[in-house]
Amino acid sequence: MDKAKLLDLLDTIIDPVTGIGLVTAKKVHNIIIESNKINFDLISDDLEPIMKGELNLMIVELLSERYPEFQVNINMLNKASLASQKPENGSSDEFKTFVQPLIDLSSNPLPQVKNIIAIASGKGGVGKSSVSVNLALSLKELGYRVGLLDGDMYGPSIPTMMQLHGKRPALTKVYGVDKLLPIEAYGIYTMSIGFFVNPEQAIVLRGPKLDGVMKQFVRDVVWPELDFMIVDLPPGTGDVQLSLVQLLSVTGVIMVTTPQQVAIDDAVKAMNMFMISNVEVPILGVVENMSYFSCEELPEKKFYIFGKGGGQKLADKGQTELLAQIPIIETIREGGDEGVPVVLSDEKVKKYYMELALNLDRRTQIRNEVLNPTKIVDRS
Repeated sequence: MDKAKLLDLLDTIIDPVTGIGLVTAKKVHNIIIESNKINFDLISDDLEPIMKGELNLMIVELLSERYPEFQVNINMLNKASLASQKPENGSSDEFKTFVQPLIDLSSNPLPQVKNIIAIASGKGGVGKSSVSVNLALSLKELGYRVGLLDGDMYGPSIPTMMQLHGKRPALTKVYGVDKLLPIEAYGIYTMSIGFFVNPEQAIVLRGPKLDGVMKQFVRDVVWPELDFMIVDLPPGTGDVQLSLVQLLSVTGVIMVTTPQQVAIDDAVKAMNMFMISNVEVPILGVVENMSYFSCEELPEKKFYIFGKGGGQKLADKGQTELLAQIPIIETIREGGDEGVPVVLSDEKVKKYYMELALNLDRRTQIRNEVLNPTKIVDRS
């Protein structure tokens, strides 16, 4: 019995909830191989009773076909029961155990995503979507698997910035249920309401419908294994922000602002929403966008068009770090409009976003070492 091959085999069976392999979805735990028996725990509290039976039968049939000399026993558990267990460790060579890390044992519907980073702002027009797109691509440059969820329902920018106008997500069947496949562009997996409406179409959605769209983007999309999911939020403190923290365990938030005081005033309000007692999402840092302008004639001269020091002021209020200062550069705007993000086309500008990605990576690792996963906000 090869434990690695057994895990690969179990991962060919699709989890009905996430649409990915059972092992990748972190549903398989405590595999014990002893003599001619295979025992393991399977998280199943998010399945309908009939689906539990079908999944159990499918697993037993597959393993029995591959390993006919072994008896298969599947212990279906809920997450709370699994978290309270203390798996045994065998001492003999014939007794082997495999225990997956007990992360994401809350009701997180995306256990295959390691870090969910929200990009937020107080005002519109501060360049939040540009930061989201170029940060996602910079994280990919660091070797990470990255997804990009466009949460700005009223003004979705990701289709334009990723050159995805007119694209429609494909459908796949998962146990007879239609699921959406994210669209891949430049190696980034993306989803946006902009894929479902015409560019000129006004999007009129109220709270419950906004919540429903966010639920679909989380629960009805087959997201692959990701190291980072970047969520581009709309400005302010509205329904989408609330839906996000009620649906997902958000690793942390990056606040985007320009240096000017009116942007800082609104950014403080947006930041405080994530810091209130029943939300408590860590603020990983601040990005000061449009920090200054330099012209080719006077490359050493910085013109602080929107003021100076606002990003650091916001970081101080949030007891966090200024992750990056990104100047006003024409190619950033051009890249967004043309659908070729600037980190792919301008090495001089790329350094600002790579600095941001490196600082976010460092801050995320520290956050995950010293803090527990963020609790999903109770909807009641």
